Amino acid sequence: MEARTTDLFKDLEGMEPQKHSLSPRLFQASGARVTPHAEWVEIQTKSVLNRVQGMPFKWSINPYRGCQHQCVFCIAPETRILMADGTHKPIGEVRSGDGIYGTVRQGAYRHFVKTQVLTQWETRKPAYQITLEDETRLIASGDHRFLTERGWKFVTGTEHRPNQRPFLTTNNKLMGVGAFCAPPEKNSDYRRGYLAGLIRGDGSLGVYRRNRLGRRHGDTYHFRLAMTDLDALQRAERYLRDFEVPTHAFVFAEGNLRHRKIHAIRTSSRELEAAVHYLIEWPVSLSADWCKGFLAGIFDAEGSHNDHTIRVANTDPSILDYVCRTMGIFGFDHVREHRPKSSGKTVTNVRLLGGLRERLRFLHTVDPGISRKCNVAGAALKTAVPLRVAAIEPLGAKLPLVDITTGTGDFIADGVVSHNCYARRTHWFLDQDGVNNWGSRIFVKVNAPEVLRRELAQPSWTREEVHLGTATDPYQPAEGSYRISRQILEVLLAARTPVDIVTRSTMVVRDVDLLTRMTAGPGAMVCFSIATMDAAVAREIEPDVPPPLRRLEALRVLAQAGVPVAVLLAPVIPGITDDPKNLAAVVTAARDYGASSLWTNALHLGDVTREAFFQYLERRRPKLIPEYERMYRGKYAPSEYRRRIQEVVAVLKSRSGFGAPSDHPRNRRPKPRLLPEQLSLL
Repeated sequence: MEARTTDLFKDLEGMEPQKHSLSPRLFQASGARVTPHAEWVEIQTKSVLNRVQGMPFKWSINPYRGCQHQCVFCIAPETRILMADGTHKPIGEVRSGDGIYGTVRQGAYRHFVKTQVLTQWETRKPAYQITLEDETRLIASGDHRFLTERGWKFVTGTEHRPNQRPFLTTNNKLMGVGAFCAPPEKNSDYRRGYLAGLIRGDGSLGVYRRNRLGRRHGDTYHFRLAMTDLDALQRAERYLRDFEVPTHAFVFAEGNLRHRKIHAIRTSSRELEAAVHYLIEWPVSLSADWCKGFLAGIFDAEGSHNDHTIRVANTDPSILDYVCRTMGIFGFDHVREHRPKSSGKTVTNVRLLGGLRERLRFLHTVDPGISRKCNVAGAALKTAVPLRVAAIEPLGAKLPLVDITTGTGDFIADGVVSHNCYARRTHWFLDQDGVNNWGSRIFVKVNAPEVLRRELAQPSWTREEVHLGTATDPYQPAEGSYRISRQILEVLLAARTPVDIVTRSTMVVRDVDLLTRMTAGPGAMVCFSIATMDAAVAREIEPDVPPPLRRLEALRVLAQAGVPVAVLLAPVIPGITDDPKNLAAVVTAARDYGASSLWTNALHLGDVTREAFFQYLERRRPKLIPEYERMYRGKYAPSEYRRRIQEVVAVLKSRSGFGAPSDHPRNRRPKPRLLPEQLSLL
């Protein structure tokens, strides 16, 4: 028995165990037979045990998940999203690895947190325009979701089946900070304003007079700007060079354990010092661009952004006057606060009022150079912004749309909280074949076993049945190295919790020892998905998974070990796998190899999978397209067709000797049921 299991599995694991670092980290699955060029992305999860609504079972676990390419949850590529450096960028220009802001719930409020873009892609979908009370306009697909005061809601939906779901109405208010301000134009006025604020706030400029032997006068012309933040210093150096004022860079002070290293630029030329004087003179009239630049420069030099408050501090009354005047031009409410210093001088703070919305408006309007001062992480999302939905209008056309996957599951789209892609709605057909390369990136929940252990240790846990792999196959090729599904089984066994597994992978036989113990204890069942016994058809519809015979061999190993096993004859694909001879071959093979039960379902084309499946038909079976267009006007095949398939399979089961599932001595488990997400092609 042990030798049989090892021989079956040894060439399927395909990867040597590796040491892994903290998430996120990418690995190339070059040795795997399934999804041969997949990347593994390590992620941390806060919860593993998922509560399921509307199904016979209540709990599911997914150790892995795939990226939802061709996703319908998309927005227009020009929609600006909040980046981790405080700026905003069109989502169409965002790339994997970029830092952005998402949100997490802490207590009564959601709080801004920095996260990372894991992937980004484009599609074309029917588009809708959502207009908000503050005149913000968002373009998204009907299936995109936004956060409202009443939770996540789709752009469109109905109150009745088949598209019953929570959807936006004009009674809803979106959660966020309001539309982003346009960034400033970095023209000559802006650059002069920036230099005026930065150099007046932090620079040293003047003429030193001394007597020098042999010289008519000993005047020394001096300009120096020293800062710990290189981003502001390099911006100043670049702006000065634009005005033909070259400078020399040097290290002003080395860093130590208590102080950061200080870099500086300088010049000692009489003409260049005079040019700097000219550049930072107070203007006769204040242009909007100069004011934006000045506020950015003085904020980089003398500003702070601590305790979720923006302040500019100085002792020079003229500088403070210009700070207040320029803030007033853009409608920023502010107050002056006086604070005495030990030296006897009084420092005045100009403090910006108005909360998170005004802080972001300030940062976007002036665009400071020091990114660390633009941090809004930890800020609570509780602003009273007029974001009521004013209108939702179909644009009457399919438009290019973009979506991303992030570490938090959301992002900030033009000031409102927007949901992003999650695992594709099926693990059966599109997760590991060539359609859209969906399996090219697998997210690995590396801390899932330890999180599950904590969740099952809660006094409220009543050891209800858990289904493993309801969205993505739990035996991904990455499992060969990570062994997360095996660790989860160990945790479930220790917690005396029964498990049902649905898989297409033969890797499950590796865990026959655990499954045998679970069968004798809390209970276990393994269900293999097999749609056809025709090897050529199997290679066509699922080219990157073990062939049907290999799956049946794995099923036999588990059955001989006493583990209840079943076959899911699904999806039955019209014109491809629905021939009675094909159905009979699967039923007979399932019985011969030891399956205790078998169920079937016809192909279901949900929103996510319909387009990809028709792409497959265009490439492989174009003659079937008219028939599919007739049959699949909605998500489901006609009820008459589905009823006929069920009747045919019932007769075949009876002839093959399949009894009722509960009659089999090795099958004391209820029929495994899959989530709607898992059945999107069934």
